[in-house]
Amino acid sequence: TGGPVYYIRAAFKGTFGKVLAALFAILITLALGFMGNAVQSNSIAAAFHTAFGIPQWIMGVVVAVIALFVFAGGIERIAKVTETIVPLMAALYIVGALIVIIYNYKNIPYAFASIFVGAFAPQSVVGGAAGATVKLALTKGVARGLFSNESGLGSAPIAAAAAQTRNPVRQALVSSTGTFWDTVVVCALTGLVLVTTIMKNPTINANEVSDGGVLTSLAFGQIPYLGPIILTLGMISFAYSTILGWAYYGERCVEYFAGRAGKSVLIVYRILYIAVAAIAPVVALDLVWLIADTLNALMAIPNLIAVLLLSNMIVKETKKYINDLDAKDDTPVPVVKSR
Repeated sequence: TGGPVYYIRAAFKGTFGKVLAALFAILITLALGFMGNAVQSNSIAAAFHTAFGIPQWIMGVVVAVIALFVFAGGIERIAKVTETIVPLMAALYIVGALIVIIYNYKNIPYAFASIFVGAFAPQSVVGGAAGATVKLALTKGVARGLFSNESGLGSAPIAAAAAQTRNPVRQALVSSTGTFWDTVVVCALTGLVLVTTIMKNPTINANEVSDGGVLTSLAFGQIPYLGPIILTLGMISFAYSTILGWAYYGERCVEYFAGRAGKSVLIVYRILYIAVAAIAPVVALDLVWLIADTLNALMAIPNLIAVLLLSNMIVKETKKYINDLDAKDDTPVPVVKSR
């Protein structure tokens, strides 16, 4: 057990540490434990509906039932399921994206040109200086980036704390690669898939397709027969593993608050979590995204405050580890009990 709620309490004594830790615990439970769960469940249902015409409410029930089965097995089953499906489906999704890009190979140079011109053309630079444009860029770019790779939110350390490692710095370095694979590889490939597809099929109006999942489905639909299957399996694996991971984040924070009543409170939390997963597919997606983005931004604040205040310690420990990669740090780790 670990993460911001525990390192904040251990590093900052008194009221400041308690308030900051409690604030983070509440916000992450709401942001990822419920609203993030809703977004992922909605995405799964939308992918199945677009690819196979299955009603979204049916997929909501299916997601909830499967989640219930996994939750019943605790963290061991959650870890086993995610570590099995994520690498396989990630590889399958990347292969599928490369097939689409190769299929649209004639448009690759034009896609890169369009991206760079759109970003650095004089009118873009002038427009970027305008307040409304900056606001839109931050709202979409930063919000989607945070939701995708969780950098700075403080959620990933909760999972990293459960890993067995010789040194916490080593685990931190391993965890940091997640941002690269998520953003630089998967998201960049997806972006290239969409741009090349829109260029090859001018009849697709990206401005009229507000759901990114639907737009991606149209792009993968260019692969005969297998395209929709590859995309659907990929999206399901990413979204479903995220649902399980975020459920675990919420559980750790609920346990932090619950203390001795932990088991009873966890049962209530899991019931609510599963209910959200079942209901989310029939809720307006725009509203779900708005609430999720707002809570994500608020959740990052207490974690970033703590990280900045502890930056000297982070630099010191990182240098110490890198300078002697074979060293083992036997310094006792302070234990913070749940209230």
